[in-house]
Amino acid sequence: MTVRKERPNRTLLSPWTLEKRSGRIGYWLVFGVVFLLFTAAFVTPLVWMLLGAMKSPAELAQMPPTILPESPDVGAYREAWDFMELAGYFRNTVVVAAGAWLVQLAVCVPAAYALSKLRPVLGKWVLGLMLATLMLPASALLVPTYLTITDVPLLDVNLINSPAAIWLPAAANAFNIYLLKRFFDQIPTELLDAARIDGAGNVTTLVRIVLPLSRPILAVVSIFAVVAAWKDFIWPLLVLQDPGIQTLSVALQRYEEFTPINLMIAGLVLASIPMVVAFLIFQRQILAGLTAGGIKG
Repeated sequence: MTVRKERPNRTLLSPWTLEKRSGRIGYWLVFGVVFLLFTAAFVTPLVWMLLGAMKSPAELAQMPPTILPESPDVGAYREAWDFMELAGYFRNTVVVAAGAWLVQLAVCVPAAYALSKLRPVLGKWVLGLMLATLMLPASALLVPTYLTITDVPLLDVNLINSPAAIWLPAAANAFNIYLLKRFFDQIPTELLDAARIDGAGNVTTLVRIVLPLSRPILAVVSIFAVVAAWKDFIWPLLVLQDPGIQTLSVALQRYEEFTPINLMIAGLVLASIPMVVAFLIFQRQILAGLTAGGIKG
């Protein structure tokens, strides 16, 4: 009987190369250099913002630029908070992001469940048309979406200067529907059949069976929804024309003309902190949710 030797997976470097001392040294050297370069590329702008807010406007305009502040002034953050009235804009942004999150879950979860488990007629075509919208540039959808918001079909309602102008378009998120569907596809059909035999309907099955099993992907979709609403600029600029209800990204752009540059940088840092903290807290859930839909077990 001939025993077939399993071939190892081929990567950029073969296992035989890594067994050599020179191969291991070269591998870790290249890995370390690439890791440091990518880390510097992502971390340098954040560090520059943190330190730049502590410099005076004259020092920020100085050439060549200084790396560390000559006279660090942490008070610029407090001054920026008061000067640009960021508390109100933070509140507006939280309302917009929370509403966009709730509306997306209310629309995307049932849509993905129907496409995955109920399998409606022409479901594949519907999913294909949804995914086709991802190929369109966002700028191409601005005009038709704006016209729809200014005169909502059937309701004849103008949603300009209303958070709903951001919530409703956010619900049409093909990417999140695709992520949810991919995850729902991995849930055994036998489990849902057993629930139906016990008398559970489609809504009960979704709420009591599918959603508790889908916490990882729901966390990922939730984070994507909140981050997208928090950092969006063009669409809130178009539909939130009243300064009193504008979000952080729009308000910071409006203050840019008459705000000292160090205070503007401090405002940008303060606006970025919630999303950076959210990523650091939920990064494990993000990675787990993104990979869970592609693993069968």
